[in-house]
Amino acid sequence: MPLSNAQMRRYDHNVLRLPRDKRTEYNAQVDRLIANLQDTVRGETEIRITRVVKAGSFAKHTILRRTSEDPVDVDVVFYIAGEDASVETIETLTARIAELLRTKYPNKSVEDFTIQSKAATVAFVGSGLSVDIVPVIEDSSTSGYGWQYDIRNGSKTRTCAPCQIKFVRDRKDADPDFRTLVRLAKRWRNRAEVRPLKSFAIELIMAHLQDVHGRSTGIEQRFRDFLLYLAQSDLRDVITFPENGGSVPTFGDPVVIVDPVCDTNNVASRISETERAEIAAAAHQAWETAYFASVEDDPALWRELFGPTFETEFE
Repeated sequence: MPLSNAQMRRYDHNVLRLPRDKRTEYNAQVDRLIANLQDTVRGETEIRITRVVKAGSFAKHTILRRTSEDPVDVDVVFYIAGEDASVETIETLTARIAELLRTKYPNKSVEDFTIQSKAATVAFVGSGLSVDIVPVIEDSSTSGYGWQYDIRNGSKTRTCAPCQIKFVRDRKDADPDFRTLVRLAKRWRNRAEVRPLKSFAIELIMAHLQDVHGRSTGIEQRFRDFLLYLAQSDLRDVITFPENGGSVPTFGDPVVIVDPVCDTNNVASRISETERAEIAAAAHQAWETAYFASVEDDPALWRELFGPTFETEFE
């Protein structure tokens, strides 16, 4: 017998969702970092920060609570004005931001500083929180938009952090269970170690299924439909959204999921052909497990998908 919506929501609320007190703690820690960095940048460099936006899964409320398999990270987008939009500029900015962070925080409070391809990452010891500082060259002609650069390959992507947050909020407004479904999918992804399937891609695939099929079935069925879609489509379908306006360029990547806020950006461009096949195979296996778990009403099978903390009945 399928799990009821109430059971799935209890599991999400009690196990998957980031608790209110932890969100408050992380918000305060990130706010202190933003204030420190803004003050330091303003006082020691010519960089002009025009806007700061908390982004990613944390801002979209699709983040999972922290476990050994589920890290907690927050993207913080720093919009920069008055700089040349070039990879050299971003590389210099990212290195400078990392340097400023190292001088601002004592070693005892920070575990590591890392320069990623698009961000400077700081990992805090006590909370286990990782913060990605993402510099974006502001597009002054369009509010919220800017250019994000990859310092390793020189590519640039037009992006809009507030627009991406709004996209998920709109889907949640249309379906209150949307974020629950995303968290279920992310928990399965982490448990199955299907790492190439990034969180943003999961959000967009779930949004695509909602746009096409609506919310006519229960949460469990829709989660199984997500797995079945990955398995049956082999991730070969080109996914677009009403927000794209019906006209998008042709991409040559194995997996194409068009960014709803930027038609020229393929969110799944880094998924290789081998990884595409691995994701589809993992989803097929997971769908079979979920199907039998539903038919047999077997919590042990659900724990194969979600881990030993899977529980739907709480006192």
